[in-house]
Amino acid sequence: MISHPALSAALKNKLLAYPDFPKPGILFQDITPIFHDSALVGEIIEFLAKRYSQHQVDAVLGLEARGFILAPMLALALKSKFIPVRKAGKLPGKTHQTSFVKEYGDPHHPDTFEISTLALTPGERVLIFDDLIALGETLRAAEKLVELSEATTLESICLIELLALKGREKLRSPFFSILQL
Repeated sequence: MISHPALSAALKNKLLAYPDFPKPGILFQDITPIFHDSALVGEIIEFLAKRYSQHQVDAVLGLEARGFILAPMLALALKSKFIPVRKAGKLPGKTHQTSFVKEYGDPHHPDTFEISTLALTPGERVLIFDDLIALGETLRAAEKLVELSEATTLESICLIELLALKGREKLRSPFFSILQL
């Protein structure tokens, strides 16, 4: 298995950065090239599965949209369920909801995340997965959804952490990132 420093370097080599996307002042980190390398994707999943193999993980939550890519793979490797955290209005039935403002969002029009009220049961232990943490708002919103479900967040996970934005400081749960920029 690849070591953490080697995995971090491999991720960094695959990233593409786009200045002023989706709006001026944002340096967008595009993870798409990572998925062109199936061996690297396999290494990511193997590394994370090994990290959490000694924990009882009942579910892996993947945040819309880019968290949807690796979270189901990790859930499969851990033999746990995958829970999609969707934007408002995308799920049928009753949902738990929470609102937040993204790094490049409009504070007057916050985004809303939701999960089905049937997705988690009280006491379940979950991992939250997203591709990148900037300000920490989306991960904190996902933590709130876990709390509303009376489940427990074991850890929030990201491929990339933008250290200067200090997003991990907003989180209540432990946090792990593979690459810090």
